[in-house]
Amino acid sequence: MHRFLRSIGFSTYQKRRDIFVLLESLAEGESKKRRILSEEDFSLCEIRAEVAPGMGIAMIGEIDDSGKFHRDSYYPYVNGNDISSTAECTIQRHTDKESYAGLLDENRVGISLIFFMNNSFDYIERLAHRAVKQPESVKLTGLSVEGKILLPIQRNQKQTDQSKLSAADRNSLMEAAKNGDQNAIETLTIEDIDMYSQISRRIMKEDVYSIVDSSFMPSGVECDQYSIIGTIFHVEEIQNRLTGEMVYDLTVDCNDMIFHVIIAKQDLFGEPKVGRRFKGAIWMQGIAEFAGEGILDGKMPEPGAAI
Repeated sequence: MHRFLRSIGFSTYQKRRDIFVLLESLAEGESKKRRILSEEDFSLCEIRAEVAPGMGIAMIGEIDDSGKFHRDSYYPYVNGNDISSTAECTIQRHTDKESYAGLLDENRVGISLIFFMNNSFDYIERLAHRAVKQPESVKLTGLSVEGKILLPIQRNQKQTDQSKLSAADRNSLMEAAKNGDQNAIETLTIEDIDMYSQISRRIMKEDVYSIVDSSFMPSGVECDQYSIIGTIFHVEEIQNRLTGEMVYDLTVDCNDMIFHVIIAKQDLFGEPKVGRRFKGAIWMQGIAEFAGEGILDGKMPEPGAAI
């Protein structure tokens, strides 16, 4: 069972037998199918079954010469609408399955951000036709199974503007430090020492969540899962058409990056409102946007078309 199925409204599916029946019915129903011919006796196939606009379950497997679909893996997915990053992105295949991960060299989070690639078939098609290009941007989404709402930090407009200016200056310094600028490296080191000193003094009298406005840290042993704190900019409720369960689609600003967090309504502690903060662990997905036209007659193939 995939742990994050409950994030998109399948919390009642706990047994493997029930999930198997669900996947079989979704595969045979009105789903979007894409095929890539790999060898003579089988072809790689992706099936996407939506349970709400832009949200559903993707299944990847093979279709044999008799036309039967054999599922190898599946995962819940959510498509994001907002561009989260334009940083340099590297794509690599997972070892044990026909899926890919993206790695963003993103200065704003202070680490190399790894995400599960939600549009792997676009990349596979480009590989097959030797039309691979560097992604121009990435639209990120995070699936969560547990989270809570925090109150915002009270700030005036001057403090908000100063915070944005400081973040932009730090990003410039980090970019320069990557290129070997010794002055930038020394400046960043001094800033980190000063920040540590300020936090050490404030933590004696203040709560940690009144000091830390937002954060983005790896969580657990899997490289594409993170613990975040981010400000909520938009809240939308979505209903799973099969189960009737409600999920939240939270547009979150975390370390100056905008992305969507999807969580079941029953798994979120507190009432989400614009201006409040979300705190929780997420599984990061992303759609890599490639430059230029598609690879077949100026456009990408339609679902179900064989290449």
